[in-house]
Amino acid sequence: MGSHQISALETLVRLGQTSFMKHIDVAIVGGGVVGSATAYYLKKLGYQGRVAIIEKDTTYQFTATARSLGGIRQQFSTPENIALSTFGLALVRNLKAEFGPEADVGFKEQGYLILASQQGLQALEENHATQISCGANNVILKAAALTQQFPWLNTEDVVAGCLGIAGEGWFDPYSMMSILRKAAIARGVEVIVGEVTAVSTQNHRVKSVTLASGENYTCGVLVNAAGAGAGALAEKLPIDLPVNPTKRYTYVLDCPGATEALHLAPLIFDITGFHMRPEGRNFLCGLSPEPHEEPTTMDWEVEYSWFEERIWPALAHRIPHFEVIKVINAWVGFYDYNFFDQNAVIGPHPTISNFLFANGFSGHGIQQGPATGNAIAELIIHGCYKAIDLTRFGYARITENKPLFERNVI
Repeated sequence: MGSHQISALETLVRLGQTSFMKHIDVAIVGGGVVGSATAYYLKKLGYQGRVAIIEKDTTYQFTATARSLGGIRQQFSTPENIALSTFGLALVRNLKAEFGPEADVGFKEQGYLILASQQGLQALEENHATQISCGANNVILKAAALTQQFPWLNTEDVVAGCLGIAGEGWFDPYSMMSILRKAAIARGVEVIVGEVTAVSTQNHRVKSVTLASGENYTCGVLVNAAGAGAGALAEKLPIDLPVNPTKRYTYVLDCPGATEALHLAPLIFDITGFHMRPEGRNFLCGLSPEPHEEPTTMDWEVEYSWFEERIWPALAHRIPHFEVIKVINAWVGFYDYNFFDQNAVIGPHPTISNFLFANGFSGHGIQQGPATGNAIAELIIHGCYKAIDLTRFGYARITENKPLFERNVI
């Protein structure tokens, strides 16, 4: 046989290698914090198969994670949300032990302060009772106590606030995502640059995904961690998933009259709906719109009138120091918003069992992403949840029209 001839056996081996290279045991669509955490925990928990993250924007500059405020709190009304964020808190506090001495996300443990009017007091107290029963460390302060502790705060129309004593604050979301992604890659996870344009199924299972480049990969499990694009990905099966992008504005403020105490403030969630927190020598703020006010144009343009007309008057009323401010920057981010009940959708599809949801966090993905990634990894490896039972967050509640509402969506 000549040196340039190839035996039939060698041809079969090469074809087999090509076929193998086009198969992914676990394909994760989306490389933000949720997708990266899923990949990392799969390998950490001992999964031996081929794991790949499929991500169309490997600069990550337009991902929901990178444009997040990076908040973490236990002040939720749903026990599962508290558990998810508590898992994330433990990771933040143990980063160096988990990932090495250089791992750092700049955690600012300055707390959350959720304010309530008389009308909202009962919900605040009920939520607080749930949080305490789940191990959260927070306290309800009446108006007089709030004024004493935060003299810069106007409490004339506030009756109480729930303050996180420990375990709440914010960190750098991009750093968290990068740490998880790099750790996953170091354990053998691949990153495939591309956009999924089609998903094929056979016998009630996902068979393969096709990318915009024309590449096709068969897959054993497909994880939907596509963030704001999760609904669009589910449509390709087709599955009706009520998760779509919602446009949110974040404004960066310079407040020349701010005191040092104000720079040490917790993140404040006001009775009017705006949120504000310190960021270095500046401040960040925003306001989620009511359903009828949702922006309909999904671009990257900031609407400055939203701040001037809807946020600034309420902000200056609550904190008089902000009567004189300058907007020095602003950006647009997108929530992967679950319009059904504002809670995450996690777990397998009821009939397409190898299609797993990890989406719909409605603004809470950065703090709940690590626990979600761990939960998805547990399902794939063990076939059940181990650390946190997230059964109630399954897709079945959507098909059965049984919403599980979260009261504290910021």
